[in-house]
Amino acid sequence: MVLLSCQAKPKTTAEVRCAFSADSAYTYIAQQMAFGARVPVTIEHQQCGDWLAAMLAQYGAQVRSQYGTMPNYAGEPQPLRNIVAYFEGNTPKPVLLCAHWDTRPWSDEEEDYDNRFEPVPGANDGASGVGVIIEIVRQLSLLKAQGAPVPSVQIVFFDCEDMGSPRHYTGKEREDTWCLGSQYWAREYAQTIATQSLHSPTQPIIQYGILLDMVGDPSATFPREYISATHAGNYLEQIWRTASRLGYGRYFVQQAAYPITDDHYYINTIAGIPCVDIIDYSSHTETGFAEWWHTQRDNMQNINHQTLQAVGETILTTICSK
Repeated sequence: MVLLSCQAKPKTTAEVRCAFSADSAYTYIAQQMAFGARVPVTIEHQQCGDWLAAMLAQYGAQVRSQYGTMPNYAGEPQPLRNIVAYFEGNTPKPVLLCAHWDTRPWSDEEEDYDNRFEPVPGANDGASGVGVIIEIVRQLSLLKAQGAPVPSVQIVFFDCEDMGSPRHYTGKEREDTWCLGSQYWAREYAQTIATQSLHSPTQPIIQYGILLDMVGDPSATFPREYISATHAGNYLEQIWRTASRLGYGRYFVQQAAYPITDDHYYINTIAGIPCVDIIDYSSHTETGFAEWWHTQRDNMQNINHQTLQAVGETILTTICSK
């Protein structure tokens, strides 16, 4: 195969290998963390959301905030704000890049019971995926400014992903209490596609989607998650093959994983968009996630430049390759 760099340095394959800066992605994660925990309906959440919208607009995307409400785990109305953006490239059907940007209000997995009522800092669980996507958009904007062909990208930062029932809740639990923002967005997308005019579409039909969740762990492994393989198997294969060719097979492993309740489930089943979940998961822990998942230790100490590079470069190379 011949590698063609996004910097237009000809090598010897048909695949494009794009530049990606893990240092830049790391900075975007740290900047989110500087606002504090991004718990919905807090000042920290509002300020970070404004910053995210401004960053995407700075890199040439058309940005809007999608406000709404969804019933929470107790059936009460939960306000939400999805950050929705469109980066126009040279392809008619965009790729969806998405992650959740909120943080969980409770550190449920803390051993110390008193600490369970503190919000999760959310460096890996939330901020890492967002940081990688912002850096991808930045790189696409640089390429576009150079006159290089780039893919069109639909970006969504989902809110209220982590508002699922807390462990201390003893009432009657509703179904679908996680991923409230993606449920809301998926329904709007499906309704818009079903009713819009073919001659003047307000929402481009999305080709496929990639969800990033917890992509900064130093020892991360991304298995072939069941829902992704079932609904978006061809795209999963493309991403994993790209990772292997780039030398990142130790992260994008061939192991199969059980179905994981994440935003991609609703993107696949409600919006009808084939979507792959790139999520750190391991069968070696009790929860399947890192030992510091949903604890106070989800901080910048557990964000690794090499992991960010592997994920960001793999995705950017995949979406830019013909």
